[in-house]
Amino acid sequence: MRVVLLGPPGAGKGTQALKIAKEFDIPHISTGDIFRQNLRDNTELGKLAKEYMDKGLLVPDEVTNRIVEDRLEKEDCKKGFLLDGYPRNIPQAEELDKFLEERGHSLTAVINIQVEREALIDRITGRRVCPVCGATYHIKTSPPKVDNVCDKCGSELIQRSDDKLESVVKRLEVYEKETKPLIDYYTKKGILVNIDGNKSIDEVFEDIKKALLGDRRNDIH
Repeated sequence: MRVVLLGPPGAGKGTQALKIAKEFDIPHISTGDIFRQNLRDNTELGKLAKEYMDKGLLVPDEVTNRIVEDRLEKEDCKKGFLLDGYPRNIPQAEELDKFLEERGHSLTAVINIQVEREALIDRITGRRVCPVCGATYHIKTSPPKVDNVCDKCGSELIQRSDDKLESVVKRLEVYEKETKPLIDYYTKKGILVNIDGNKSIDEVFEDIKKALLGDRRNDIH
């Protein structure tokens, strides 16, 4: 099972990624996690990436590809993987295809979780987190018992800077710009499955599971 997971900020991608990885017993590979691991371990690839990051520059595709490919060569990826946050553009998608083809493999499916823009904004801007224990709340769907106070440790909740409206709108614009070409790319390959992310967490997961187990290549609503 070799899967790529796409979805905008606030679509519940992280939650679904954990459920998919557990259900199919495959590693959840997040590019953010891989970068942080390489930086912590001070690997050659980590040092190379850090040179760009320290200058405030985007890490080039060539370096990102190498870091991801190095992770995919690990033993736990032999029977499959779930990629989250990669590929981010067409050149990365083409490199991933080439990497897999050279090893006699291909992607099983690309899962694209779709959520209406207004719902995404509402989900993200309503989030509140505890800076002490890390507990997460939502002012509408899962508020704390006492307004703006953490149920677990009593600390005052905060709204992260990247959860504020202006930041959220920018993040969504960047995602839409980066991802639309990928959606077209994988649609042409016949492996994209659109999933309605407006449903409950469990319903979304059931739809994803059906798509992967049935090896379906059509939209699930």
